[in-house]
Amino acid sequence: MPSSNSSNAPPEHLLRLFQMVAAGQLTADDATLQAAAGGFGPHAMAPIEGATVDVGRVQRCGFGEVIYGEGKSAALITEIARRLLPQQREVLVTRCESQVAEQVANDFACHRYDDVARTLRLSESPLDAPSLEASSETSSANGSRVAVVCAGSTDLPVAREAAETLAWMGIRVDRIDDIGVAGPQRLLAVVDRLRLARAIVVVAGMEGALPSAVAGHVAVPVVAVPTSVGYGASLGGWTALLGMLTSCASNVSVVNIDAGFKGGYVAGLIASQGDPAC
Repeated sequence: MPSSNSSNAPPEHLLRLFQMVAAGQLTADDATLQAAAGGFGPHAMAPIEGATVDVGRVQRCGFGEVIYGEGKSAALITEIARRLLPQQREVLVTRCESQVAEQVANDFACHRYDDVARTLRLSESPLDAPSLEASSETSSANGSRVAVVCAGSTDLPVAREAAETLAWMGIRVDRIDDIGVAGPQRLLAVVDRLRLARAIVVVAGMEGALPSAVAGHVAVPVVAVPTSVGYGASLGGWTALLGMLTSCASNVSVVNIDAGFKGGYVAGLIASQGDPAC
């Protein structure tokens, strides 16, 4: 048989289609439609009832389409994921409630649900269990290490969404929890760890001061994620958002309120630049 590097080898996406049909994970009709509709080119789409699945995104953008689970039925999430899997190996669903996740997971061989982040990862092959616990690790399996810093325990769901997104991208995470500015010695104790990262995601509510404090200690991009955590004058995250946007630290950029996925994704893209392992 020809090796995978041989010019005579069949395209990988077709092999995966055939394998999924053989395993009963995709019907022959669906596989034929996917192959006939332009296969897996950068502009390929897979229209289904209720959605038009972007199966070409991984070729255009480096990483595949992510399913925003809020408001979607388990049946629709399942159908979208089935269309994506032949092309991107693993599918990430965000904002997915546990009851929906349980129904969806029944249709896939391998899955991982994080009930704090409300994220669901789906695959037909075993998923690596990511190291997402706060630790003192200083090395990365693929050289692309991102630190995810959480100001307070109440910000954890957003921070965990960022960490799970990075794990889906194949990027090693060093999670550092509960080091908000009310106890500045906690930040100073982890500065050496932060300086090992290629990018840092900082998740904070209240007045949103932590990203600026972190950024002043490091020479890498800091992606600030404001959360809706805080008392009345925090205005559901607007105070943190505006504080982060007006940061005097030059290496801070900001994503939307509670947007852990966005923060993780942007940091993952930064960390993976120039790294063949990603």
